[in-house]
Amino acid sequence: MPRIFRPAMLPASLSRVTWSLSSLVSPRGSPLCFILGDPSVKSRLSCIRFTGKALKPLMNPRKKVDLKLIIVGALGVGKTSLLHQYVHKTFFEEYQTTLGASILSKIIILDDTTLKLQIWDTGGQERFRSMVSTFYKGSDGCILAFDVTDPESFEALDIWRDDVLAKIIPMEQSYPMVVLGNKIDLEDRKVSQEVVHGWCKEKDMPYFEVSAKNDINVVQAFEVLASRALLRYQGTAENHLIDSIKLSPGQPKSRCC
Repeated sequence: MPRIFRPAMLPASLSRVTWSLSSLVSPRGSPLCFILGDPSVKSRLSCIRFTGKALKPLMNPRKKVDLKLIIVGALGVGKTSLLHQYVHKTFFEEYQTTLGASILSKIIILDDTTLKLQIWDTGGQERFRSMVSTFYKGSDGCILAFDVTDPESFEALDIWRDDVLAKIIPMEQSYPMVVLGNKIDLEDRKVSQEVVHGWCKEKDMPYFEVSAKNDINVVQAFEVLASRALLRYQGTAENHLIDSIKLSPGQPKSRCC
């Protein structure tokens, strides 16, 4: 059973102060529940689980977490093929060029949490760059895709990465990105693994060699990004919870002279 804490149960000696969650003592794994707000009105019940290291918000496995993921990269690197392989397990030799963006959804269960992934496949044409960049806002993670047979598509990743990060508000280094080198099924490879691994290590981003045609590493790449996006989402939720638990004793009412 969860242990319930109300503001009235906190030490009376505390003046206006942000109460430290780490000072709570609870059996490992037991939920601690705080009733926030004025007990005389409808209160909001927030639960967190004590793991011995950190307090984390309890995730309801029946509640879907919506995550927006984007796929960016140069024209013709196979972004649409990767998305359809991941969502529909299908591959077509020819696709129409994506103008603007197209969206597909997929529901998965990851780390005991149901995720609804809304994946935006963005156009790679230069003349649509300013329009496409508006789709980056509100995203939770990004796939940077290039074609291992096209060195220019790899060299353009710096521009794509900077463009995405410039649209993230607030701009932060923790924004999850994963790099995909597509078309490894082709024989005329021109971008070496060593060069890509060096660039990704410098940027601190995971790298996957993939083939949309042969379904190589596609699921793994998308789910690594989804996992990192979920961790970021949970971290943001935890920070909001901690910020909201600012408990201060009621001020004595002034009396008229």
